[in-house]
Amino acid sequence: MRRYGLIGYPLTHSFSQKYFTEKFEKEGIPDSRYDLFELPDPTTFPNLIASIPDLVGLNVTIPHKQAILPFLDELDPASAGRIGAVNTIRILPDGRKIGYNTDYYGFRSSLEVWLKSLDLAPETLQAMVLGNGGAAKAVTTALTDLQIRYRLVSRQQTAEALAYENISPTILDEYRLIINTSPVGTYPNVEASPAIPYGLLTSRHLLYDLVYNPAETRFLQQGREQGAATYNGLPMLHLQAEKAWEIWNI
Repeated sequence: MRRYGLIGYPLTHSFSQKYFTEKFEKEGIPDSRYDLFELPDPTTFPNLIASIPDLVGLNVTIPHKQAILPFLDELDPASAGRIGAVNTIRILPDGRKIGYNTDYYGFRSSLEVWLKSLDLAPETLQAMVLGNGGAAKAVTTALTDLQIRYRLVSRQQTAEALAYENISPTILDEYRLIINTSPVGTYPNVEASPAIPYGLLTSRHLLYDLVYNPAETRFLQQGREQGAATYNGLPMLHLQAEKAWEIWNI
């Protein structure tokens, strides 16, 4: 049996388990299963690994994409090493644990497809990135590689991030691509949305939400009502999941 799974906390809803279970059935992949491993404390990660000897691959979600780093033996320099966050772990037969980041691939690929469909060149845009967790690190690395300047937005003003309350009309006019990397608005809290001034959005704005459940978050709905183009995070999830599968089966 080859075991895979997802670690994070809480795991109230998992795209990954459904996706991979269906993949195993549809593609006739034998002796494989995908489980959810709720991990309130990342320091218990070594115990989890020791308790499941046939574990070969893990996905990592909130809030452990950065907290898991000290418990890995190696980071893939091209992804997790550059980004400083991990969402995929490959466990080798000798027990070594290697961290990767497939969020980068999923986000960049899906954003490029979306912008191409809108006939927009990435380098003509500037972005506001809502949130500053592990997902934001993958997003900002991809934006840098696409030559899209960005500003981080967080609950509190810092040297690196703008506070939500300080988003002015001038800033909104300049930063037309707005990317929600936070979990705000995820089911079951579907009425919640990041605290941006939605009334100032226009048809020139583009809203990308990494949240995929519900399909249209309140963030996207309010953008659409102002005429903005909107994009849900499900294509990114599919792309990052397939990239993880590729890594686990190198």
